Order: sequence, then structure tokens, then C-alpha cells
Amino acid sequence: MNDFTVITTICAFLLTISFIFWRPQVNEAIPASIGALLVFLSGSVTFADLGKITETIGGAAVTIIATIVMAIVLESFGFFYWAAELLTKSARGSGIRLFWLTNLFCFLMTLFVNNDGSILITTPILLLILRNMRLKNHQKIPYLLSGALVATASSAPIGVSNIVNLIALKIVHMDLYMHTAMMFVPATLGLVLLTLLLFAIFYRTLPKKLPSLASWNFMPGSHPLKQTIPQENRNRFMFNILIFVFCVRISLFVASYLHFSVAATAVIGSALLLGWRWLHLKISPLDMLRKTPWYILIFAFSMYVIIYGLNNIGLTEWLIQLLKPIISGSLLHASFIMGGLLSVLSNLFNNHPALMVGTLTLMNTGLDPLTLKIAYLASVIGSDIGSLLLPIGTLATLMWMHIVRKDGVRISWGQYIKVTSLVIPVTVIFTLLLLSYWVSWIF
Repeated sequence: MNDFTVITTICAFLLTISFIFWRPQVNEAIPASIGALLVFLSGSVTFADLGKITETIGGAAVTIIATIVMAIVLESFGFFYWAAELLTKSARGSGIRLFWLTNLFCFLMTLFVNNDGSILITTPILLLILRNMRLKNHQKIPYLLSGALVATASSAPIGVSNIVNLIALKIVHMDLYMHTAMMFVPATLGLVLLTLLLFAIFYRTLPKKLPSLASWNFMPGSHPLKQTIPQENRNRFMFNILIFVFCVRISLFVASYLHFSVAATAVIGSALLLGWRWLHLKISPLDMLRKTPWYILIFAFSMYVIIYGLNNIGLTEWLIQLLKPIISGSLLHASFIMGGLLSVLSNLFNNHPALMVGTLTLMNTGLDPLTLKIAYLASVIGSDIGSLLLPIGTLATLMWMHIVRKDGVRISWGQYIKVTSLVIPVTVIFTLLLLSYWVSWIF
């Protein structure tokens, strides 16, 4: 590679990341696609490389799009207002109980959809609940901030909840069910610790008594199911839909175990749910052409082109020389070194490119299969949980900051970091330690 190619590739990467951080409200696919074009024109990525990239990210991108389609269908059924009403009624006037319920809800939504989709779903619901409660700004922050951290970190237990995790799975040749078997227990226990730490920090701020339910109005206007399903049957209908979505998620792991296409399974599940909506609401599936965020495909492809360019100019070779001697010593070393490194890289450059760089590096270190797997899983913990130390660590937290500020909730970087600096390092260390012992025990 000549100097022009190397300099152009590095500049394209830095400019892309800087623009995403500087203008988070701008569709991230725009700067990513411009950066990818510059990398391609520089010569660090060839036409043959583009074919490999398409093969690598294709299945992951289709799977994520299919799950987002399911989230859009849930919104069509009035799920968001139904969930807000259910959460507030279940809280029974207790601000403490509402804290635990909202965090559980954020965890489940990430498992059912994905981390970015969960932020887009849960944040408006929480804002709706808190707005109707007429809580003060400082009383809203515990619910909103803890919900965002839990929703984003909850993509770690199962690979299907994050597009970059799915892409990395493809690179390391790990099945979805194997990822979950090795990761679900340590990552979930890490999330429990994270929530406990958040509760301890926010306990004094949380309102102990909430306003009366009689003053809350969660169903403005006409509900989508009003004309087709009686009020008394709506709860059962919503639970049936959730059970169906849960079964679709389970089927993804079954498909992975049977070596059937995970992407095809997700598409089939989404198609069935679209048909269900057509039957009850008479809404044609064609509206998905307009509502589906197709830019995710462009963003994932473009970012991978940029990272592939960095790989081709020698970045991963340098990382291999640096990391191989220290991560090949033991599973504990592999877990802590890769988890810590990805935490730092994610907060500097965002977790999407960080995990891609880390994964490409691992594939060329010549590690034994078990060490490779635990190093990859530790990288996921760093990119999914460790990245939350700063608001710029993930696209999900950038979107969350934009949504809450647009709704009038004031939260500064200082307030964010004051909380995350206490909970994220402890959670990452605990989860990485647990991962190494868990994998050693099951294998």
C-alpha cells in the first residue's frame, strides 16, 4: 500500500466517526457511505473485497431488518401505549417498583428486538409515562438513564440483538446457539449487577409515591384495535402477539443449531406477523417499504468497508503483534485483555468499528478454538457494556441523548459520566471474570 492509500483510509475513518459524534441527529448512513466511498477510491478495498463484505454482513443485516419490522408491527397494534399503561398499573403507585419494572421491560425489548430498536421503542414509552406523572427533571433521569444503559447492555447475552454482534459471529464462525450458551449466564448476571448498582445510586432520587392512576391518560385518540377487538380481550390479544414474537426469537436459535438460515427464519416470522396484522387491521404489508429503516443496511455495509480498508493497510497486523503474546496465556488473560481493549476502543471510536477491528484481529492471531471464542465474547462485553462509559460509545446512546433532549429532559455529559464511571467499570470487570470461569466450567 502506498502512502496516499494509507493516509486516505485513516482520514476517511476518523472523519466518519467524528461526524457521527458531532451530528448524531443526522442519519449515520450518510457519513458512513461517504467514508466508504473514499476508502474504495483510495484502493485499500477492491471489488473482490466488496463481494466478501456483502457475503459477511448480508445475513446479519437481513435478520436485524426483519426484527425491526416486527417492532413496527407491534407499534401498529398499539403495543407502546398498552405497555405504558400496563407498566404504570403494575407499579401500583410505587416509584421503586416502577424502576425495576421499566428496567425489566428494557431488557426484554432488547431481547425481543435489538439494542437500537429497543432504545427507539422504550425511550418514548418511558417519556410518555414520566410526562403524565409530571415528575421533575431530576426525578426522570433515574428511569431514563438506567433504562438506556440496560437496554443497550442487554444486547450482550444473545448475539441476535445487535447487528455488529451478528456480523462478528459470522467472522469467527460461531453459531448463534453456541454464543448464547457461553454468554447468556455471565452477561445476564452482569446486567443484574448493573441494575443493582444503578438502583443504589438512584435510590434517594426515586419518588417513593407516584400520582394517582386516575389522572393518567395513556390512550389518546382511537386505539388501532378498537374496531376489531373488544376492550376486555385486548390484553389476551397482546400477550398472544408477544408469545408469537418470543417463539420467533427461539426459532432463530433452533435454526442456528440445525444449520438452517437464521436470516430466512427471521424473515418468515416477520412475514407471518405482517399477515396477522393484515387480517386484523386491514393494513397492507407494503407500508413496510416506507417504514423500515433500510439505511441500516447501508450503514453496516459502509462501516465494514472502512474497517476492511484499515485491515488491508496493516492495522490488524500491528494489533496481532501487540496482543497475541498476552492473550494466548490463559482464558482469564484473553477475557480481560480483549474486554478491556474493546471497552477503550469503543469509547474512543464507537463500538461498531471497534468490535469489527477486534474480531478481524482475533481471526489472524492463530489462537486455539476455545481461547478464540472467549476472546471474541470478551470483545462483545467490551463493545456492548464497556462502551457505555461515554455517551459516544454506541449509536444507541447517541440516539437516546437526542430523543430525551428533544422531549425537554435536560441531562448533561457530566451527569451521565458521573453515573457510568461508577457502574460500568465494575460491571465489565465482574462480567469478564464470570465469563472466563463460566466457559472453563462448561467446557
